[in-house]
Amino acid sequence: MWPTTSTKRAIALSAIPLALTLALAGCGSLDGDESPPGMNRDEGAEPASPTAETVGEFNEADATFVTMMIPHHEQEVEMSEEILAKDGIDERVLALAEQIRDAQEPEIERMESLLDQWEIDDDAEPDDDDDGGWMSEDDMDALEAADGSAAERLFLEGMIEGHEAAVEMAETEMDEGINPDALEVAQAIIDVQTAELATMQDLVTET
Repeated sequence: MWPTTSTKRAIALSAIPLALTLALAGCGSLDGDESPPGMNRDEGAEPASPTAETVGEFNEADATFVTMMIPHHEQEVEMSEEILAKDGIDERVLALAEQIRDAQEPEIERMESLLDQWEIDDDAEPDDDDDGGWMSEDDMDALEAADGSAAERLFLEGMIEGHEAAVEMAETEMDEGINPDALEVAQAIIDVQTAELATMQDLVTET
């Protein structure tokens, strides 16, 4: 995926359209100038329901969501591993980190499988100017160096920002995507990470 997880700040959206153009061109449901199902949807319209016709198909929203969410998850897994390796950390924070890692690792595998199916290369370069809830290299270095309550606060604050961005991306996918697998991952992110956010916001007030 990219050289190191800690440098996966965000996916440059400008790197995605070419891959999508090539991949979408091979999607059998697209005829002539017709837009893929789920694109150019009128504001307020309901997202397309998964049907036999949409299984295996995807649009730009699906590909953007998956391509951005993989490195986002990878960084949160790295953060979780970092805090789990430290001594003197509140047991509640450790339990949360373990929960995040165990939930997101299978989602990474599932999303990587989708990109393989869609024949999309996910080796895009990160965009350092994009603020998508990512921890910078300096932030990750600070987390690695910190101990005790300082490490807990850095972990929780970074994870809160990351979860908020992930939920926002997942909500966009639910509004604009068409692929049933991608939509299922997005809904799971909304459900699980919204609950985790509430837990983290309670914990961060105590650190």
